[in-house]
Amino acid sequence: MSVAAAIDRARAADVVFVGEVHDNPAHHEAQAAFARALSPRAIVFEMIPPEGEAQVAAHRDDPARLAEALDWADSGWPDFAWYHAIIAAAPDAAILGAHVPRARARAAMTGGAAAAFGDGAAAFGLDRPLPAEGQQAREARQAAAHCDLLPAALLPGMVEVQRLRDARLAQAALRGSRAPGAGPVLVITGNGHAETGWGAPAALAAAAPELALFSYAQFEAAPDAPVPFDGWRVTAPAAREEPCDALR
Repeated sequence: MSVAAAIDRARAADVVFVGEVHDNPAHHEAQAAFARALSPRAIVFEMIPPEGEAQVAAHRDDPARLAEALDWADSGWPDFAWYHAIIAAAPDAAILGAHVPRARARAAMTGGAAAAFGDGAAAFGLDRPLPAEGQQAREARQAAAHCDLLPAALLPGMVEVQRLRDARLAQAALRGSRAPGAGPVLVITGNGHAETGWGAPAALAAAAPELALFSYAQFEAAPDAPVPFDGWRVTAPAAREEPCDALR
């Protein structure tokens, strides 16, 4: 599905998830196009912590100062200019953060997503274990994402971290849906968190089934099997070093 066709489909939704491969600039250009066309009431960023929302409000028109205020250089995320272009494309949108800090991710690894989330975890389905088939599939996904270099004993904890991140994105999207103004909520996140079957859309649907959702993925190669999105496209891959070499 082209970006233009996806935007047309997204106009009927209350919450729109647009996935990305984080270091692909073409994917961020498409996300900015969504922001420009939809005039969202709020934009949720996986990359921004909730406590960074005040910094965005204070410095959103000054990308250099905002990047410094968010300590972006040490965040591990790619070029801030790509993300700021999305913010600039919707100047009236509230900017909401859903980043999970390392300490909270470690808590999910050891104690589970529900305990790390805290109050309200049940609303997003974190109090229920995944079905065995889903657990196995998600562990396999984590193994592949980490170049099959993780010890098998770590995989269940990694799945709990992903569940926590999905729920935090859903929580922020729900908060955005209650913000004043018109327009949908736009969620900027990695493709995995945008999956309708078990990602943030599933967590949001559990908490607020009345909301209409739309999810769009951006890949660098065509998938081998049907994928759990409402639409997707394939772009040229970004130039990068082999990530598995660094992990090794």
